[in-house]
Amino acid sequence: MTICKNIKTILLITAIFLYYSPHLFAQQKKSPNIIYIYADDLGYGELGCYGQKKIKTPHLDKMAKEGMRFTQHYTGAPVCAPARAMLLTGKHGGHSYIRGNYELGGFEDSLEGGQMPLPEGIATLPKMLKQAGYTTALTGKWGLGMNNSSGSPLNHGFDYYYGYLDQKQAHNYYPSHLWENDRWDTLDNAFMNVHKRLDSAKATDADFEYFKGKEYAADKMTEKALHFIDKNKDKAFFLYMPYTIPHAALQAPDEYVQKYIGLFDEKPYYGNRGYSSTKYPLSTYAAMITYLDDQVGIIMKKIKDLGLDENTLIMFSSDNGTTFNGGTDAVFFNSTDGLRGLKMDLYEGGIRMPFIARWPGKIPANKTSGLVSVQYDLMATLAELTGQKISNTDGISFLQELYGNTAKQTKHEFIFFEYPEKGGQVAIRIGDWKGVRTNVKKDRNAAWQIFNLKTDRNETTDVAAQHPELVKQFNAIQKREHQSAHIQEWEFINPKFTEKN
Repeated sequence: MTICKNIKTILLITAIFLYYSPHLFAQQKKSPNIIYIYADDLGYGELGCYGQKKIKTPHLDKMAKEGMRFTQHYTGAPVCAPARAMLLTGKHGGHSYIRGNYELGGFEDSLEGGQMPLPEGIATLPKMLKQAGYTTALTGKWGLGMNNSSGSPLNHGFDYYYGYLDQKQAHNYYPSHLWENDRWDTLDNAFMNVHKRLDSAKATDADFEYFKGKEYAADKMTEKALHFIDKNKDKAFFLYMPYTIPHAALQAPDEYVQKYIGLFDEKPYYGNRGYSSTKYPLSTYAAMITYLDDQVGIIMKKIKDLGLDENTLIMFSSDNGTTFNGGTDAVFFNSTDGLRGLKMDLYEGGIRMPFIARWPGKIPANKTSGLVSVQYDLMATLAELTGQKISNTDGISFLQELYGNTAKQTKHEFIFFEYPEKGGQVAIRIGDWKGVRTNVKKDRNAAWQIFNLKTDRNETTDVAAQHPELVKQFNAIQKREHQSAHIQEWEFINPKFTEKN
């Protein structure tokens, strides 16, 4: 009898061990959570940790102190849609399916058409992470296709999404609706013509109030992100958070604008350069960035409160450089930290981005990296992190750099940029050398401008005449890396058509 009892006890213990041990092992080996926060039109010099003096960004500054700050990190393109496409597909501008902001539809709700959609079947970062067991979400601006197209986020690896699908709708921070998993989500805001101009001679405070609403879109994005984190705290998750801030229109909650009113000598903006009018354009712009910084703080606090801090990689960057319209003032804020160019330029001010990565215990604290890297490296980086192998990418993993293993970090032979808008532009970086071609649509033989970024980071002196050998290298790379675009508007390097007069 005793022997039987002992056998039953042993069998029971064995059964319990077999049931629970896989779960305990899985918990110990749980893949790290990944959060990627993406600003919109935030310049290289608009955070305190990158030298900003007028705008307060304490949470991002703290994130930089607790992690790694990159000083030579690039976006794939100098405008929204292609930058996002390259980030999520690991392709540079000569290979990317999306290369420009190809707009469809109009601004009115009834005309909402989005941008050219990503095609079905394309390899994406969230699809790759789902293969590694991740639950995936997007909260923010998509810009790569509408809900009723092949470009819906649900077709490209996201289990959940909430936000703007159409970039034109994202010009307004108080929209009538956002989108949640292909469904229209009505907000408590009346439809607004955000590009309505005011008469500077007649405008009253009430006229400026027209551009305010009840529900601020970015509040909703943070709310949905927090809910997703709560719901998936016991799983490995990937959360992509492409906020629309500080892209014009200049609209921010009053309590944030009040933090800056009186600090700057400013005059009202009446909408003469597009987007909404505002009585305090400088204060509102600063307020938007401080608001974004607070959202980063909210997300980081949530991660800490849930005990996920040491198992969560959080990254922050921007899609392209500072904009030039809508009442913004890049000179006043020194938004590019002296770098040449703005949004829509392949000069450094349009493509060199702030990039901060934080992961306690894995990424060394308070480190600055000068690694030349680019956002289309992210897919390769997260593939290495999750133990996957990918070959169909232009990116190189920078995971070893994040870990502080500088000696083991592979470096780019070159990085390539191709941008069909603003006259058609090409740029290539090889080491410290940077080549730029502009107005290529008009002149297919437009000369290379060449700069030594080590001695001339602001691209002030063209030394192409002294370096014919570099011109040959740049030409060879351009020829090798360019694939014909799938639409005529984007094919400017090797067009098979004659421009219409």
